[in-house]
Amino acid sequence: MDLAFTPEEQQFREEVRAWVSEHLPADIAHKVHHALRLSREDMQRWARILGRKGWLGYGWPQAFGGPGWNAVQKHLFEEECARAGAPRIVPFGPVMVAPVIMAFGNAEQQKRFLPGIASGDVWWSQGYSEPGSGSDLASVKTRAERRGDKYIVNGQKTWTTLGQYGEWIFCLVRTSSEGKPQTGISFLLIDMKSPGVTVRPIKLLDGECEVNEVWLDNVEVPAENLIGQENQGWTYAKHLLSHERTNIADVNRAKRELERLKRIARAEGVWDDPRFRDEIARLEVDVVALEMLVLRVLSAEKSGKNSLEIAGLLKIRGSEIQQRYTELMMLAAGPFSLPFVFEAMEAGWQGDFPGGELANAPLASNYFNYRKTTIYGGSNEVQRNIVAQTVLG
Repeated sequence: MDLAFTPEEQQFREEVRAWVSEHLPADIAHKVHHALRLSREDMQRWARILGRKGWLGYGWPQAFGGPGWNAVQKHLFEEECARAGAPRIVPFGPVMVAPVIMAFGNAEQQKRFLPGIASGDVWWSQGYSEPGSGSDLASVKTRAERRGDKYIVNGQKTWTTLGQYGEWIFCLVRTSSEGKPQTGISFLLIDMKSPGVTVRPIKLLDGECEVNEVWLDNVEVPAENLIGQENQGWTYAKHLLSHERTNIADVNRAKRELERLKRIARAEGVWDDPRFRDEIARLEVDVVALEMLVLRVLSAEKSGKNSLEIAGLLKIRGSEIQQRYTELMMLAAGPFSLPFVFEAMEAGWQGDFPGGELANAPLASNYFNYRKTTIYGGSNEVQRNIVAQTVLG
């Protein structure tokens, strides 16, 4: 196993770095580096820039309009984007539903849906979790009843991230109650402008409405929007979740935020506290270990091995690291991390330190928000069971 990048891969990195540096809007990078609010326009502006280059679907094969990069090239692209301060690509379209459409959709569905995802013009949402079905997705209750050439969908989805912006949503729906719960689930693509779709934002502790409830009341969905076969949606969902869990690990963002933690610690005068430095060092060791695990996965993929069986392990470690760096940032700033006054934060109330970088915006809200990372995408407790079964035997 060779964890070193080849000269060709290093050259690829330099090419990506130069392109991102030239095309990433400075105002968006500033917001990302200082954890300021990103608007829908900010996120979609960057998505469309990538789309015009053909890089929004950076993990796609050339047959579907992607660049056809290998696993290492995809990793280097993600790393350079994170380093430069690019927003994370909103994953629901290009990273999550697109691979499902490619693998299990028919030619007409691929022709209909993939171009809008690749260009960044169509915003997708995910309709998996329900009030009583979070980590146990097999218990979804949203029903879809087949009537002729359409389905009638009734139910509720919750924790729908950025669903207030959604134009389409991919949903797990129950089409049968016979046999095991997993065997009666189907995978539907639903136009969120359809009559009967209601989105209700959920206001979080920081005043943001990052997540939403989505109500489906007698929503008519053309049967042609069914992906694959009826009652086989669980298979497609597992395929999607493997990509989601690998994405959650996000070691490249962890490396960027580790450097931000160090800047905050210096600005707030805790850098010289040996106990606090010990915590930063411990975190840095774990970030490096996570990166080595990711590189092992990339090495396996280069040799043609399937690495998705350890996606749960990446998710566990990556999500825990995200919680730790947000906690340490908040502890470094102390009481100055507490206020949730967006107007003040955007005006620079948190103060500048040498180099003109903003210090403390918004640290407490990030800490509270990141409590979710060990739950979404499959709770870490469940993921440990899966790892034990599939990896350890």
